[in-house]
This record gives sequence, structure tokens and C-alpha cells, in this order.
Amino acid sequence: MQDYTPIPTETPKRQALFWGAAFAVLILALYVLRDVLLPFIAGLSLAYFLNPPTNWLQNHGLSRLAATIVILSLFLVLVIATLVIIVPALGDQLTNLAGKLPGYMHLLVTQMRELIPPRFLSTLTESDPKLSGSISDIAGKAAGFLGSIFSSIWSGGVALVNLVALIIVTPIVAFYMLNDWNRMIEKLDSWAPLRHAQTLRMLARRMDEAVAGFIRGQGMVCLSLGLFYAVALSAVGLNFGLLIGLLSGVLTFIPYAGSTFGGICSIGMALIQFWPDWGMIALIVVIFAFGQFVEGNFLAPLLVGDRIGIHPVWLIFALFAFGYLFGFVGLLLAVPMTACIGVLARHALTVYLASSFYTGRTATDKTEPISPVRTDDAHKQGS
Repeated sequence: MQDYTPIPTETPKRQALFWGAAFAVLILALYVLRDVLLPFIAGLSLAYFLNPPTNWLQNHGLSRLAATIVILSLFLVLVIATLVIIVPALGDQLTNLAGKLPGYMHLLVTQMRELIPPRFLSTLTESDPKLSGSISDIAGKAAGFLGSIFSSIWSGGVALVNLVALIIVTPIVAFYMLNDWNRMIEKLDSWAPLRHAQTLRMLARRMDEAVAGFIRGQGMVCLSLGLFYAVALSAVGLNFGLLIGLLSGVLTFIPYAGSTFGGICSIGMALIQFWPDWGMIALIVVIFAFGQFVEGNFLAPLLVGDRIGIHPVWLIFALFAFGYLFGFVGLLLAVPMTACIGVLARHALTVYLASSFYTGRTATDKTEPISPVRTDDAHKQGS
């Protein structure tokens, strides 16, 4: 009889150590490479966004390479045409805003003084006579600082290099990722441990549903809100309405960022421009409130839905944590990464609730077994 060495059976402890180490390596790699990840994250997101229409063309007779070229070319033509139309106007508005921002801030502080009750303001100035001047000085310095940031974003050397790298590298990354998407998925699937392949595929499908629900759905929400805000704010004559509207739509990809930025900037600009015409100020408030109402009640439920499965408190924590660790790239990754972590956490909870450690029974117990906990039940308990 031929001798053989038995393959050691993996214990839950060894499995936990392996996957924990893999997750730690991933987080460490993201942290170390955070400054150069933006073009690659953008390219991966673009490939993920364009994969369904590419698959459709491939299923209707085109090769994968031809389908990739067609879809990516159409997307780039659309983006370039849009940029040719709006970039000159955005450049003018951004330059004008950088120059006028200090004066706007002083004017806004003056108007705020008129809105604050005189008795409250006099109490503050009596307690510290320098407070009134200090507020104006701080506002002026902050406005000058913000203006210099806007100018550097538009014309600064390092920022311009990063922008060019983003524009050039992102389509290249997207092309290779989109062309090799199915092969990459098959290769990763072949690397899955055979004993756990079905479980890993199930988890991957749920992660895909969660991430797709955010990237593709939230992308459409950003586009819709950006167009609405830009057109509506420009139509009523708000200064820099095109810039504020488009930036509000783009920042909507980061939860709460778009609504906060858009609300503060649009209402602040309305106070500066239309004061004391409360009718126009109220109109700006109505436009922004209507956009938020449509997003919360129609766009987000229809395009994103509840596929992410993240509680708002966890979402806010994830934004702070990923933003602190990885900067702007972390803000972009916060929701997809948290959605994937949520899928893993709910599965771990399901396994725990069905384990003997939780039930207190072993496989040799002859008493009536406890019904296994379904994934849906664990999801409800975990959320």
C-alpha cells in the first residue's frame, strides 16, 4: 500500500486567521497607496458601470474587444462633448468666484448681523468688543484661503498634473478592466478554496448586488441631480448656479456631501445676491428642497433601493473613518467597502447563530434541533 500524507483539515480558527490577514493586507495596501489610487479606482468604477451594456453587445454577436471599444468610445465621446460645452463656462465661473469670494464673505457676515437679534449681538459685543471685528477678519481670511484653493485647483501645477493623470489613466484602466472583466472573474473563481467555493460565490453575488446598487444607481442619481440643480439655479439667475449645481450633483456620490454643499452654497449665494428679496431667496430654497425631496422619495429608492443594507449611523461612521484613513479616495470607497463588509458581517452572524457555540448543543445531542437561522433573519437581526 502506497504511503500518503493526509491533508490537514482547516479549522475555523485557521480560516478566520487567513481571511483576517487577507483583509488586513488589503487595508494596509489601500493606506500605503492612497495617494495614487484615484485614477485606478475611477477606472475600475467606470468599468463596473459600463460592464452591463458591454455584456449586452457581446451577447448579441460582438466580440468582447469590439464591445469594449464601442461602449467605451461612446461614453468618452459623450463625456468630451459635455466637457467642451460646460468647461469654459465652469472655468469662468470658478475664476470669478475665487476673485469675488472675500467680498462675498464680508457681505454675508454683514447680512448675518442684520438677521441676528440686536439684543443678542449687543450682548456679545459688550462681552468682547473685538468680537465683531474678529468675525469679519476671520471671514475675510477664510475667503481668501478658499479663493486660493479654488485657483490652485483650476491652475495649480500639482493639481493640474493629477487632473491630467486622472483623465489619461482612467480610460486606459477602464479599457483593460472592461475587456478582461469576464476572464478576471473566472480566474478569481478558480482560485476559491474548493470546500468554500459555493459560499464564496454566494457572498460575491451579494457584494455585487450591493456595490452595483450604489455605483450604478448613485451614478444616475448624481447625473440627474446635477443637471436639475444646474439648469434650475441658472434659470432663476443665481450667480454661479451652473458651478454650484454641477458640483452638488457630483458630490452626491458621497452621501450627505452633495446635499450639505449644495444647500450651504446655494442659500448663501442667494442671501448675498438677492438680499432683502425674500421671495427669490425662498425660491432658491424651494428648488434645493424639491431636489432633495425627489432624490429621497423617487430617485434613490428607484435607482439605488435598499440593496446597500447599511444603517445611516454606520454609513456616517464609515465616511469619517475611511475619509480619515484614506483621504478623498476613502470617501469614494466608504460606501462600497462598507457594503461589502456588511455582507460579510451578516454572513458571519448567520453562521454564529447556527453554531453550537450559540445554541449550546453539539452534533451528538438527540434533543429536538434548533431551526437553523436563515440569512434573511440574520440580516434583520444584524441591521
